[in-house]
Amino acid sequence: MIQRIDFAPLDGITRAVYRRVWHKYFGGVDRYFIPFFSPTDQHILTNRDRREVGPENNAGLPAVPQVMTCRAEDFLWAAELVADMGYPEVNLNLGCPSGTVTAKGKGSGFLAKPEELDRFFDTVFSRVTLPVSVKTRLGIADPAEFQPLMDIYDRYPIACLTIHPRVQKEKYRGQVHLAEFAQALARSRNPVCYNGDLRTVKEVRALEARFPAVEAVMIGRGAVADPALPRKLRGGSAATREELQSFAQELYREYQAFYGQVGTAAQRMREVWFYLIHLFEDADRLNKKLRRFKSPGEYEAIEAAIFQELELRDHAEGDLI
Repeated sequence: MIQRIDFAPLDGITRAVYRRVWHKYFGGVDRYFIPFFSPTDQHILTNRDRREVGPENNAGLPAVPQVMTCRAEDFLWAAELVADMGYPEVNLNLGCPSGTVTAKGKGSGFLAKPEELDRFFDTVFSRVTLPVSVKTRLGIADPAEFQPLMDIYDRYPIACLTIHPRVQKEKYRGQVHLAEFAQALARSRNPVCYNGDLRTVKEVRALEARFPAVEAVMIGRGAVADPALPRKLRGGSAATREELQSFAQELYREYQAFYGQVGTAAQRMREVWFYLIHLFEDADRLNKKLRRFKSPGEYEAIEAAIFQELELRDHAEGDLI
């Protein structure tokens, strides 16, 4: 039975402004994972990364910083940094499938070098003072790669192993490999969290039924497309039109204040509406306009039309995205 819900980090969307506004209106999650930062060679936190991981920008949120690196010394520096900021945990990203990331041997690209990964963990866990959780994929090209990786994970005291049961080459396409997840869940010596294609209450309940031993899930796109999804999983209500409108309007205002530019704020909202529009019936016409608007004024008119003209879907069942 699901006891904990984590909000997955979606780079470009679930950044500091979004997290704060989303939490104010919806909530229902236990931890917010901050989109990853990669330590620099000079071990200096960039201004952009500081805006995200700075505790002042996550006040009142149970947040977990995520680090992406393939160098143990860089990870240890980052872990010490976030520990000094007061965070109770640090997460290692071994799941990102982006080609620009994996080409550097980071994210899921690190899974191609299991011996190096083992040495990385050996160094990290011999010196780290903060609990370390890991988000992983099954491997690079073949789900069978995961069994040797699990041998490595089981050798170390990982605070939580979040498994996205796809390989790097699949990115977010195709069916998740639930048989491999079942094997990992049965054998793991560490706590396991499931991540992948949880977009509706129905899908989460199906996961619970198939894997009653799973106590934690990580939801990303599903919680952006239906911000009330975690709340509904706790027995709460679906999002109302008025609630969604207030959320969108405050998010837009906060983006303007954060970036100091209304045009940039409108572009950020375009990314949010890529997911949010699926809550509405017969949205194709306005969705096309959302993808093509050229000015903040155009965006504002489209948003107003969405709430004036479109009906909310019955989004308790079926896929949203």
